[in-house]
Amino acid sequence: MAAEDQESASRVGAASGQAERIAEEEKLRADCYGLLARLLRATPEAELLRTIAGIEGDDTPFGRALDELAKAAASASAEALDDEYLNLFVGVGSGELLPYASYYLTGFLNEKPLAKLRGDMAQLGIARADEVTEPEDHIASLCEIMAGLINGSFGAPADLAAQRSFFDKHLGQWAARFFQDLEEAKSAAFYVPVGRVGRLFMEIEAAAFGMLSDEGVRRPH
Repeated sequence: MAAEDQESASRVGAASGQAERIAEEEKLRADCYGLLARLLRATPEAELLRTIAGIEGDDTPFGRALDELAKAAASASAEALDDEYLNLFVGVGSGELLPYASYYLTGFLNEKPLAKLRGDMAQLGIARADEVTEPEDHIASLCEIMAGLINGSFGAPADLAAQRSFFDKHLGQWAARFFQDLEEAKSAAFYVPVGRVGRLFMEIEAAAFGMLSDEGVRRPH
């Protein structure tokens, strides 16, 4: 992540817990993934909204998107957010958006991308929580896994080569497109800046992983 984007991302740390001490740059990345996961898993609660309202960005596209998200959180109402989340992701039968890798990559739910993800999760020793009913290729689950790989929630923090492999297989081909769809969704108000933050963050991650050396150990600063 570029230095100017790190400065903006540092404001989101309070919205996502950490498993163990890791380098500051990696902590910021895990925080961003964790915050996106929390916002996409369910309607944000009042405490989370207050935390987000305190975020301060900078004069970069990512920083300005964080500012927009903070302003949206400061003015959001619980009732309106419940309705918005329902219309976007649940609806009657389905919401406006289907936030699953299988759907974005194949046009159908529960397809090969989900099977491949389950295989990789088994190799990593990661299992779906009992209380979660959504398929594992839900965007929130994938963001949670990326956060856990970075901060060590599933054991030791994964090295950059392992992080890049998971990102390329399960997020890189579709997540930015999903977040753009969220940014432009008819039912979105609060979730417009959520989509913008997610899209820009995925673009930053893709660019940074793309600049890794052959050894898979260097990220640009």
